[in-house]
Amino acid sequence: MINIILPVDFGEKTNQLIDGAVKFAKEVNGKICLIHVAPTDIGFAIGDMGYQYFPEIEENEIREELVLLNKINQKILAQGVECEHILKQGIAKDIILEYANLKKADYIVMGSHGRSGIYDVFVGSLTKGLTKSSKIPVLVLPIHE
Repeated sequence: MINIILPVDFGEKTNQLIDGAVKFAKEVNGKICLIHVAPTDIGFAIGDMGYQYFPEIEENEIREELVLLNKINQKILAQGVECEHILKQGIAKDIILEYANLKKADYIVMGSHGRSGIYDVFVGSLTKGLTKSSKIPVLVLPIHE
């Protein structure tokens, strides 16, 4: 079976990305390995006393993201595609590549929002970073307005 890594960020275009990945998985008899990478600074806030860490904020956010990830997992399974999911914290590009290696992935499926230029300078592009760093093929699905 073909292992397909599918990183999700719960953005407004996530459903389009999932639909494309499911279609691809069905075509290649693939299994989707769903991953969400949460930032490591979820519970930090800046206030009058400088940086403060609130573990309860981080725990609640992670719990909510796990619920969303489980819903996506169930949606994929309901369409007849084998799926598993994991949530990790860290630097998205590094975590996704580590997970792809762990799963002996055949593909990473990412979405492209069609942004470029100044957006990439300030925000960066995870898809661009993965295509440059990955030793396995990265399938980029166009996700436009």
